[in-house]
Amino acid sequence: MEYRELGNSGIKVSAVGMGGEYLEYTDRDTVIRTLHRAMELGVNILDIFMSNPEVRTNIGLALKGRRGDMIIQGHVCSVWENGQYARTRDLGKSKLFLEDLLERLQTDYIDIGMLHYVDTAEDWKQAQESGVLDYMLKLKNEGRFRMLGVSSHDPAVAMQMVETGLFSVLMFSINPSFDLVYGRRDINDIFENDDIPDHLNIDADRARLYALCEEKDVGITVMKALGAGRLLRAETSPFKVPMTVNQCIHYALARPAVSSVLIGAGSVEEIEEAVAYCDATEVERDFTGIYGHIGAAEKSCLYCNHCLPCPRHINVAGVTRLLDEGRIGMTAAIRESYAALDAKASACVECGACEKRCPFGVKVIKSMRDAAQMFES
Repeated sequence: MEYRELGNSGIKVSAVGMGGEYLEYTDRDTVIRTLHRAMELGVNILDIFMSNPEVRTNIGLALKGRRGDMIIQGHVCSVWENGQYARTRDLGKSKLFLEDLLERLQTDYIDIGMLHYVDTAEDWKQAQESGVLDYMLKLKNEGRFRMLGVSSHDPAVAMQMVETGLFSVLMFSINPSFDLVYGRRDINDIFENDDIPDHLNIDADRARLYALCEEKDVGITVMKALGAGRLLRAETSPFKVPMTVNQCIHYALARPAVSSVLIGAGSVEEIEEAVAYCDATEVERDFTGIYGHIGAAEKSCLYCNHCLPCPRHINVAGVTRLLDEGRIGMTAAIRESYAALDAKASACVECGACEKRCPFGVKVIKSMRDAAQMFES
């Protein structure tokens, strides 16, 4: 395993880290086995944005007696309401669910206290005016947070956060489909000289963000490196060719200031596949083959459920994932999985709240209509 400095924190983190989201959808034994295997392989950083009490408890059991082996990136303002994840800037709720996280993890500190999901100037304003930011600073001064971080999907807003000097860590979504400007295709000579930034056609705001993090010594922990798996399949990739896990990880690690790529893993096999990057050859890591396939890309669901809560309790990510799988090739298992959902797509009242929350501009209402047509007509 390769270890990298986490910004100016003095801490070294594994280049391949773990996102905990998919642990929410598996049983306790699998959570424990997956995390134990991750630590055996040298993974030492885990993101926990999930507010689901059960998965928090399961992670706590997995880390029992081994708390010092894992750097926890824990989120403030992620809460559990009416049986589903929600975001808030309410100070009371934020305190309640941070204390819940500490209790369920059986620990008295969080390594990286993350201000959850700041994508707009209004988000940042609310975090300050509600007292959430002061609360986080207080926890840092008390030693309950070793450092502060912030998660964002928007490069302009993320730059504002980095400029404050308050945060040692930025959690940001990085993969080639997010970074590249799709209008320019003549890049076959990409590595013929050292003028790489011009040939890469990286979005200007994203390039400035990565450079700023490097300048300010803010470590980036990467989410969405695989594009929720969409980049791994030709049918769903905007490049129309599949990338490998190794290529996606290598792309993210090649960006300035990146400390760790957090791969969502819900099983031993998935974390083993991710960590295999460390033994991959340069040929296996090479991602430059995608550049000949760059074209206009539609905004696609990444199954993160940041669009929740839904007033009709629809699991938007779950429904959309089944819709996407059905489009590739319908099976009886896909139909059975849809039938088992507590709330179906047809329950959507098209209130639009989900689309306002989605950081990727996905047309959620249309997806719900399409899913209802596919599975219920």
